[in-house]
Amino acid sequence: MSGLLIAGTTSDAGKSIVTTGLCRALSDRGVRVAPYKAQNMSNNSMVVAAADGSTGEMGRAQWIQAVAARATPEVAMNPVLLKPGGERRSHVVLLGQPAGHVEATDFVHGRRHLAAAAHAAYDDLAARYDVVVAEGAGSPAEVNLRASDYVNMGLAQHARLPTVVVGDIDRGGVFAAFVGTLALLDDSDAALLAGWVVNKFRGDLGLLQPGLDELVRRTGRPVHGVLPWNPDLWLDSEDALDLEARQSRDGAPDTRRVAVVRLPRISNFTDVDALGLEPDLDVVLASTTRALAGADLIVLPGTRSTISDLAWLRERGLADAVRRHAADGRPVLGICGGAQMLGRTIADPLGVEGPPTTVEGLGLLDQTTEFGPDKVLRVHEPAGYEIHHGRVRGEHERGHVTATMVHGRLEDDAHRDAFLQQALGIRSRTSFPAARERRLALLGALVEEHLDVDALLTLALEGR
Repeated sequence: MSGLLIAGTTSDAGKSIVTTGLCRALSDRGVRVAPYKAQNMSNNSMVVAAADGSTGEMGRAQWIQAVAARATPEVAMNPVLLKPGGERRSHVVLLGQPAGHVEATDFVHGRRHLAAAAHAAYDDLAARYDVVVAEGAGSPAEVNLRASDYVNMGLAQHARLPTVVVGDIDRGGVFAAFVGTLALLDDSDAALLAGWVVNKFRGDLGLLQPGLDELVRRTGRPVHGVLPWNPDLWLDSEDALDLEARQSRDGAPDTRRVAVVRLPRISNFTDVDALGLEPDLDVVLASTTRALAGADLIVLPGTRSTISDLAWLRERGLADAVRRHAADGRPVLGICGGAQMLGRTIADPLGVEGPPTTVEGLGLLDQTTEFGPDKVLRVHEPAGYEIHHGRVRGEHERGHVTATMVHGRLEDDAHRDAFLQQALGIRSRTSFPAARERRLALLGALVEEHLDVDALLTLALEGR
């Protein structure tokens, strides 16, 4: 099997960035490359269609990595997706389909079937591609979880994958994190650790070099490169850690302000990325009534738990603020769970989201939502997809209040232009697909320039 594991010293160290960039750099070299992540814990997901016409759900990060690799996205690239449903419980998506729940107490012993499915998916990809670039999760040095791990060194042992560890120097303490990671691995896992990558470096590389030399001396592993910090590199994220990067750009005085309500269980927040690229829009996250005040457009995004987040909206006074905004004739856009909140009632008779209940919505649209046991997974053309349990009946638009169950619709340039004209009286001035491709090309070029891609490819093909 030809592959490489990109692990990290911490969550959000840059594993996704390095994996995505390496996929593009290898594809640019003519290598048939596929991304892979055994298990994602994320509420950011994507629906993909298989050759037989079936649909499945996968992590958004692996979807964009497949686009970077110029490979067709498929659920095998993210065989296990855990969607947090509470403090100690996650909904399981296995090979694209709902597969029950996993509790925090099941973390060690209740996931063996998930590990078997994940490793089989990796083997399948490895048989069809020249190289598989696998992304780890969290840190491989989480020794309390090693016995049941199938994402980090458990995967590396299964496929004998050389492992490169990424560290975020912008956080500080990166050398201690590198050395500590190696020190906590047992001998068999340490034997697979092949080197280091420094991420988000700013400044003079000459000042960093003594530290890199000392790292090599202490660990006996090479540094495969230093990736510079670049403000244009954020991509489709897998969790909410990256939300802070999506804050106000402090645009020109005539810029229209878009307030996206930061729901506690927000999901698929990449829906507003296309708005964030519009030069005439300033997109901000809002969790207080003060942050909503004066917004030109309010967006209620998707959520993993519509009823709970609607209660949160009421508790903070945000529900009344949204209603006042709409009463003033200003536009409101609800997407998926946010769309369901705009109606008259939301019923969950079977307890899909929690205890069986029926609650009142915001009453801005004459519609009702009822949750059922089956999940809707549907791909739309030219852009968009549906992931939801709730079935919505009734109107989807009234005045300047709009509801849609389709994620990703704003990524289509024509649809976004029409929406902006209707809602704000302005025209779109950018192409989102073109902007995404420019980002991927930039990332691939940075990886090719600053990382030792020759060495990484040799590791993937020949092992450590």
